[in-house]
Amino acid sequence: MDIDVRGPRFGAAVTTVVLAVVLVTGSAWLLAWQTLAFALGAAGGVGRSPYGVLFRRVVRPRLGPPTAFEAPEPPRFAQAVGLVFAVVGLVGYALGPQWLGLAAAGAALAAAFLNAVFGYCLGCEMYLLVRRLTVRAG
Repeated sequence: MDIDVRGPRFGAAVTTVVLAVVLVTGSAWLLAWQTLAFALGAAGGVGRSPYGVLFRRVVRPRLGPPTAFEAPEPPRFAQAVGLVFAVVGLVGYALGPQWLGLAAAGAALAAAFLNAVFGYCLGCEMYLLVRRLTVRAG
């Protein structure tokens, strides 16, 4: 079942803010929260992430009906990619080196920002590329 495209963009906007605060404060705890949010989105789909639930219950009822939909698999893959970067960032912030945490959180922030502001999902594009390559190889 396809999903409302506004949900993942809303989640990316919240993620952008969270990761910006992580970079400003150096908070490993806040990055741990974002890691959990990515993990839930990767495991159950973006609709089961905390930001997806917030969108569905609070934001979407205030918007008009959706006019564009997308397959759930690419955003779910993007959540898994975000999870990898968040875990690497968490290791950097918690255990060192600090630059690793900054770099990983910064990369995740850049990807979330592109999705939130421009609707360009890097993880989704990676998913489509991997699909194309595996279909050709198989």
